Amino acid sequence: MKQAPVLPPSRRPLSIHVTMETRPSRRSLTLPDVLSSHQVRVQVKACGLSPLDLKLFRDVGMQRDLIPVGREVAGVVLQVGPKVTFFQPEDEVVGILPLDSSFSGLCEVIDTDEYYLVQKPEKLSSVCVAAALRDGLCAYTALHTHARMAAGHTLLVTDGASSFGLMCIQLACYHGAKVLTTSHSPQNHTFLEQLRPSVARVIPVYNSSSELLSAVMEETGGLGVDIVVDSGVHLHEGEEEVESEEKKLLPHKHDIISVLGVGGHWVTSHQDLQLDPPDCRLLYLKSASVSFLNPEVWTASSSQQGRYLHILKDIVEKMSSGVLRPQPEEAVPLYEATVAMETVQRHPKTKAVVQL
Repeated sequence: MKQAPVLPPSRRPLSIHVTMETRPSRRSLTLPDVLSSHQVRVQVKACGLSPLDLKLFRDVGMQRDLIPVGREVAGVVLQVGPKVTFFQPEDEVVGILPLDSSFSGLCEVIDTDEYYLVQKPEKLSSVCVAAALRDGLCAYTALHTHARMAAGHTLLVTDGASSFGLMCIQLACYHGAKVLTTSHSPQNHTFLEQLRPSVARVIPVYNSSSELLSAVMEETGGLGVDIVVDSGVHLHEGEEEVESEEKKLLPHKHDIISVLGVGGHWVTSHQDLQLDPPDCRLLYLKSASVSFLNPEVWTASSSQQGRYLHILKDIVEKMSSGVLRPQPEEAVPLYEATVAMETVQRHPKTKAVVQL
């Protein structure tokens, strides 16, 4: 096996970190001379920036002042540990660094465990896969792991023009599900209409969300949908008065429960969801269920690591074959990473990818 030259210990890759108050700072990390058994040394070509869930870090006991960002990485293997079996030097790889990683994806060279990476197809660009990997993982987790989607199911995806929503739509159409979606602006509505007939109906909610229930019932013959995947919900009536324009477009939790059919499944991204007794009663009457979509669960627990790697491999293969076609993101250079990260943190639906 051809071994790449070991980087000299004097080479100290820079990583940009974000403090618990999301203020940028700089810190250097020294690469060890010898890799541990299952570690891989990767030269990073691109990394995706996603918002930090600071509450999650506190909940899992990671009280660190500096948290690495840009954990969705794509790069080339430089060196492998003595027991690595998945990769060899010069392989192109992609993956998501774990929550407790010492390295940021903004480092030029990183060390990580081989079980967090998969092979990157040659025809798939590093920028594309780094920008879309997290959304692909979320869509796969929501539809397959939680909702058990199957051909013939009817699916409602809220905010289908978002990067996550678009992944859900494409994955569902590929597996033969009937897809309904909502649009949050006239521009998004025009974009989603271009996806027809793959998308059965695009429901505009930027004028009034009251159309959602009637439109879904009309499209499903009054039966409701089998699966709902949301990108956030309103919990209480009247809270939209103090919310941003973007959050005003989110459906109310009662509307979501109302559009569910018998035996339906609701996958929610709202981590603080509160269900009142009438909500629970309605779910009980429909024998419906609710799942919470936590995209970090795969790297926070190693109990299903083999399944996680299978999902990552399937996602990148579907991107390479054109089944999943994420919206292209313009890469920013490293010196603009701090500003880009601050924007992503303030506007969680914003995407950013850094090319190194």
